[in-house]
Amino acid sequence: MSDVHKTVQKWHASFRKGTDFDSWGQLVEAIDEYQILARQVQKEVQANNSTDFTEEQKKTLGKIATCLELRSASLQCAQSKEEFKLEDLKKLETSELIKNILTFNKEFPFNVQPVPSRKIFAPGEEENLELEGEEDAAAGAGSAEAFPPRAPGTLLPRLPSEPGMTLLTLRIEKIGLKDAGQCIDPYMTISVKDLNGVDVNPVQDTPVATRKEDTYIHFSVDVEIQRHVERLPKGAAIFFEFKHYKPKKRFTSTKCFAFMEMDEIKSGPIVIELYKKPTDFKRKKLQLLTKKPLYLHLHQTLYKDS
Repeated sequence: MSDVHKTVQKWHASFRKGTDFDSWGQLVEAIDEYQILARQVQKEVQANNSTDFTEEQKKTLGKIATCLELRSASLQCAQSKEEFKLEDLKKLETSELIKNILTFNKEFPFNVQPVPSRKIFAPGEEENLELEGEEDAAAGAGSAEAFPPRAPGTLLPRLPSEPGMTLLTLRIEKIGLKDAGQCIDPYMTISVKDLNGVDVNPVQDTPVATRKEDTYIHFSVDVEIQRHVERLPKGAAIFFEFKHYKPKKRFTSTKCFAFMEMDEIKSGPIVIELYKKPTDFKRKKLQLLTKKPLYLHLHQTLYKDS
């Protein structure tokens, strides 16, 4: 069996796994599976040196990624009317579109557009493209760009409660930056890493912050940590990466990061320091972003089911 056939098989298995989770009501797992598959498919679509798929097949793959993101978005929004339903997504299965992508020649089941091309980075990869320095954001802030910034907003719902177990909700209030007003499409990426920097939970992105005031960018958004506090591994930390779009370089970049360790988990407000990129998930070489009194402001709420 060729490599491309193996890839398609893996995609099909991942799709089935996601829809199974979805139909069982395991929404967190379904969202995670849909997003991973959408990224894998989109990466193949954007590979310049890939000859495994024709341009027409890449368009179809891009539409599949769109459907996965639409279903994922429907599950994430508590107020959603599920505009893209599970039975809609399953039409990709009944038509055998994913399974037979290499020979599929019928019309796509939905009137959707492929996910727009965007740079897809591995964690920390974008930091290798530039050196940390003072950014002349004002120079590019007004210029129109065809290359779209990443569309964030992948917050997950709260986990079901379990007797004797504690859930943590983190409210990201605001971040202090000396050039806060110049940051374009700012958002936060939240992850939980073990001592080796390996993800413990699905990574989440906040929506883009829309309110800026003096040296602050206000988020006012709740993030549900996707594991009970008692089940977080010893030495783990919660990371907050502040990201923004750079029109001149046409990609989303990490500007700075902060983290919270397990002994800092307690109800109430907390203010944590900001560090220079690249994000050091192992917490070995940390450099403060600034000597000014500018921090990330959070509020923690713990829920324990007795």
